[in-house]
Amino acid sequence: MNAIQKREFGRKFFHFGTIVIPLSYRYLFGFNKKTFAFYLALFTLLVIIVEIARLKHKTFKKIFNDFTGILLRKHEFNDFTGATYLTISSIFCVIIFPPQIAFLAISFLIIGDTLAALIGIPFGKMKIFDGQKSFEGSLACFLGCFLFALIYIDPLIATVGAIAATTAEISNIRLDDNIKIPIFSGALMWLIQLI
Repeated sequence: MNAIQKREFGRKFFHFGTIVIPLSYRYLFGFNKKTFAFYLALFTLLVIIVEIARLKHKTFKKIFNDFTGILLRKHEFNDFTGATYLTISSIFCVIIFPPQIAFLAISFLIIGDTLAALIGIPFGKMKIFDGQKSFEGSLACFLGCFLFALIYIDPLIATVGAIAATTAEISNIRLDDNIKIPIFSGALMWLIQLI
């Protein structure tokens, strides 16, 4: 395993730990939107303050990079990290979408994106689109999201949500996956639910 693969596996291990966000919303806060949104907004604000301090203050940036630099992608040394985009999209989902849809959309980001990397990086042989993604990773993303959603929601919405999450994950749209996946999958699941 090369250094890039090690970094990506480290990132995804950390990324998977954020499953605590949707699980807390459902099981700890009982889908209490106002209370959870308040605490998540406070946490998001704290994350943004840390990011701004890191980007503006050289000493703090060095300390931050010493602790987390191994997990950062090249562009993140001078921009917000994926973790910040994850908290921003999570607060958006909680505020905008119905609780069950928000729970699944955030979970899709964490489960689907993690599985896409964990399977796609070591086992992805069939490259798709720009060659950055693989069929194997995309299939893992879809199956992980679909099977997880089946526990909580009907098969049609689970299928649409999993397809949307996978499409967002492999798309070339210049937007962080941590924004694309939950917003796109959440919007389509909500639309199907309304129909």
